[in-house]
Amino acid sequence: MDENKIAIFEGKQIRKTIFQNEWWFSVIDIIEVLSGTDRPRKYWSDLKTKLISEGYIEVSEKIGQLKLIAIDGKLRDTDCANTETALRIIQSIPSPKAEPLKRWLAKVGYERIQEIENPELAQERMKKLYEQKGYSQNWIDKRLRGIAIRQDLTDEWKERGVQKESDFAILTAEISKATFGMTPTQYKKLKRLKRENLRDHMTDLELIFSMLGERVTTEISQTEKPSTFEKNKKVAIRGGSVAGAARKHTEEELGHTIISPSNFIDTPEGQKKID
Repeated sequence: MDENKIAIFEGKQIRKTIFQNEWWFSVIDIIEVLSGTDRPRKYWSDLKTKLISEGYIEVSEKIGQLKLIAIDGKLRDTDCANTETALRIIQSIPSPKAEPLKRWLAKVGYERIQEIENPELAQERMKKLYEQKGYSQNWIDKRLRGIAIRQDLTDEWKERGVQKESDFAILTAEISKATFGMTPTQYKKLKRLKRENLRDHMTDLELIFSMLGERVTTEISQTEKPSTFEKNKKVAIRGGSVAGAARKHTEEELGHTIISPSNFIDTPEGQKKID
């Protein structure tokens, strides 16, 4: 079991995972630790009703169903909350155990603030996380570089007026289609992935061509400054096409495709983290 997905509080485990660039915690685990109840799911159901009655009507919208490792060792959908929502839930649980857990969650939140203020610190923590998962140093270096290139691209898109998550997804899909001949969703299906991050399961060459497509798209956009979403879309296709042409030429030289159906979960290192 991946120790990075477990937090220990008073000898009990609180499962957690990174989603949308922040930590999310198992609500059931938090409730079980704080309340001492042997029916944490029932307690959580009653607590949601109480929170809504107190005016926290968006509580259900703040809860995400994320896959965490269950007692049987399998990944199962679990009610999770980010730090802000978890603290709000904790405040509603009458328990003397709440205060130290608040301090623990505050520490996690503080670390996140540190990372926002100091991107190098965020990269260092992410690097250690990948190392603990068993990734090679060469792969980690490419992955971290890819994250920086991706951030530059999304910043550029925002500068060009792109705001909606769905629009970011569409532009990303256009780059992917031009680079690899498939969308990220199709790529994840090829690699037999579900909620996992696609790029965490790419090979060195897949990462390199992903970076090339996004970097070229950024450069074209910064030069031409597209003013509409359709123009941004055309730039994304052009940037991805540069990477796509380079990929095809590479495949001709190598005599085989660089698009791999394998994922990190199937590697010996990945299996160690699941067993």
